Amino acid sequence: MERPAYLLEFEKPLRELEKQLEALHQQSLENNIDMSAELTAIEDKIEKTRKDIYTNLTPWQRVQVARHPKRPYALDYIQALFTDFQELHGDRQFNDDRALFGGTAFFEGRPVMVIAQQKGRDAKENVLRNYGMPQPEGYRKALRLMKLAEKFRLPVISFVDTMGAYPGVESEARHVSEAIAVNLREMAMLKTPSISIVVGEGGSGGALGIAVTDRVLVFENAYYSVISPEGCAAILWKDRAHAPKAAEALKLNAAALLELGVIDDVIPEPLGGAHYDPAQAAAALKTTLKKHLADLVELPVEKLLDQRYDRYRELGEYHEVAAAK
Repeated sequence: MERPAYLLEFEKPLRELEKQLEALHQQSLENNIDMSAELTAIEDKIEKTRKDIYTNLTPWQRVQVARHPKRPYALDYIQALFTDFQELHGDRQFNDDRALFGGTAFFEGRPVMVIAQQKGRDAKENVLRNYGMPQPEGYRKALRLMKLAEKFRLPVISFVDTMGAYPGVESEARHVSEAIAVNLREMAMLKTPSISIVVGEGGSGGALGIAVTDRVLVFENAYYSVISPEGCAAILWKDRAHAPKAAEALKLNAAALLELGVIDDVIPEPLGGAHYDPAQAAAALKTTLKKHLADLVELPVEKLLDQRYDRYRELGEYHEVAAAK
């Protein structure tokens, strides 16, 4: 398992132990001394520390893992799980938004339409991808591809990974909120199966614009929220430093979302996050996606639409009960 070079704050105790192990191993080689007992002891301590850290992550720490720069992005999963991907460009109105792309592909031999948000790995690619923040033409391109999928009865599989839609002046001038709203309406009525997968960040309407689907799947360390923790903290406490408290209050992590009924399944990740073993993360996604897709493609269109309506109509329901005296 390759150790990512980028280090999160809460991972520092683990890295210190790994440095001790490397130094002790080097000392053993240089002095030709048998230090197997000491090496085993540190290895055991590293394993225990790793489990203690990653099995007890706070919501804010999971947000940090979701934003890890080495985390697999949509293109990584598409290359690992799909064949014959053919990208389709442009919204036929204004431009080709590179932050949101899509096209036809095959999953397990079945033709599908893939739509995905993509961040960049370096400064140049981030500029090209606009840091994964789609503009209105991106959402209109997504809708064009969804309608094409509906025409040929192709299941729609969307990959969500954005901090939010681009909030710049030019984006607002081209009516980004209207573009997202139209997508919400049209996805609710789309006459073909649809599944969305939150692979990293799922921020606000920027995520929801391609996620009103029959099933919503979220990776174990991804998050899906109405607002970023920093944005919430700035509004409620007038200070972004309260982001950890906001992350706790927002219930934005996969386990909490599943308990609340907002999502349909949690995709497990390797210990430490998907970036520690992208192949294992892709295999887990393949298993989960295959299961949900098999369920949906068997449904008649009328039942598919009814179930989708019921799913979103029931979100946010609550019942009041009298408190026990």
